[in-house]
Amino acid sequence: MNKIPQIIILTLLVSASVFAQKPDREKIKALKIAHITEQLDLTEAEAQKFWPIYNANEEAEDKLREKSSRRKDKKNEDLSESEAKTLLLEWEKSEKQKVELKSKMLSQLLEIMPAKKIIKLYQAERSFRHKMIEEYKKRHSKEKRNRK
Repeated sequence: MNKIPQIIILTLLVSASVFAQKPDREKIKALKIAHITEQLDLTEAEAQKFWPIYNANEEAEDKLREKSSRRKDKKNEDLSESEAKTLLLEWEKSEKQKVELKSKMLSQLLEIMPAKKIIKLYQAERSFRHKMIEEYKKRHSKEKRNRK
């Protein structure tokens, strides 16, 4: 059976149900998976090896984001110079960890799939973020109009 029509139907169904309600992390994750699946057109063998690597990387990035967001609780005006310096050094460490994660994932993906598909992955992630931002803007502008 051809994978493309199934993926498109799945994407449409997930999209319709997600945007009918306020999206949460799990719904956005499901949309992202459908989008990446559609864009990459992975073989079954590639998909079996790709998703565990990709999901492990996503989890590690989520943990870094979570850790980083906890540090932003304090306002800049309330920071001492020492606290500000510590915050900067932690931010730098976090950025280095993000780069290390991306590098590790790239190395792992190069072992299981062609470089062109990895480029497609990065493009799919970027286009998904763009779609999410556009959807957010659209929803936000509707809310503003409804308040007036």
